[in-house]
Amino acid sequence: MPANTHSGFNQSGTPFARDIEFTTQDFERIRELIYRRAGIVMADNKREMVYSRLAKRLRLYEMTRFSDYLASLNANPSSDEWEAFTNALTTNLTAFFREAHHFPMLAEEIRRRGTSIKIWCAGASTGEEPYSLAMTVQETLGAAAAASVKILATDIDTEALATARQGVYSLESVEKLDEARCRRFFQRGSGSRQGKARVRPELAAMIDFRNLNLVTNSWSINGPFDVIFCRNVMIYFDKTTQSDILGRFAGQLKPDGLLFAGHSENFSFLNQVFRLKGQTVYTLASSSPTARAVSDSARGGPTK
Repeated sequence: MPANTHSGFNQSGTPFARDIEFTTQDFERIRELIYRRAGIVMADNKREMVYSRLAKRLRLYEMTRFSDYLASLNANPSSDEWEAFTNALTTNLTAFFREAHHFPMLAEEIRRRGTSIKIWCAGASTGEEPYSLAMTVQETLGAAAAASVKILATDIDTEALATARQGVYSLESVEKLDEARCRRFFQRGSGSRQGKARVRPELAAMIDFRNLNLVTNSWSINGPFDVIFCRNVMIYFDKTTQSDILGRFAGQLKPDGLLFAGHSENFSFLNQVFRLKGQTVYTLASSSPTARAVSDSARGGPTK
């Protein structure tokens, strides 16, 4: 093997050549850093994914060892590279109206609460989910009334948020919606935007996109909310981190508000704080002293 290559192993255990040195110690250090920074638990089988995603950053800096890259990060705690590091290891899997069974229940809640409703999408990714929420608000209330509704959409991944703010998507992904929604909510691109579609300005105006790390101590958001969508985000956290974040969600949710979770998420271990109301939809167990205590703590103490 040439001197400037390094070995790796595929899933079958067969060795192959790498251009960047990546040791077991490097992988363990990366797992530790991404957990500390974003609460993400990186499983053993994610080693090759970690290599392929971060190797692009090392090639950018013409580095040949992960240990040098990690040393550079540690030596510069305020470096912008930390943001790129986190973005590279964040998974963004989303689609318009994903897990469609949630949206009729959301529409019922919008009808009940009207234009005073406040919605937080706590895993905005590249924007498909918050735009789906905005479409549901417009379809339920009408465009004129919906204009006064604001949706907060947050994510840790700044690159994903940049895509979300642009609101430009492939026609292939947009045309999976029914024809009426395509016409009502999107503008088909032409020229250099051929094959693309942009969300209409009135839909985009409903959404406030912000960068937010759920595992940090400070959430600069204006709660409480009637609805929180946090779907398929908790699966990346361990039970301790899940409990902490969900407890803080309790403090950001109105007493009769709804928390929408992902299809693979189960919060029954927090049954003193939340109770199941629908298919992966939760509400506060308001009669529980534990729920009230958690809610008071998340708000900064009991109300007088």
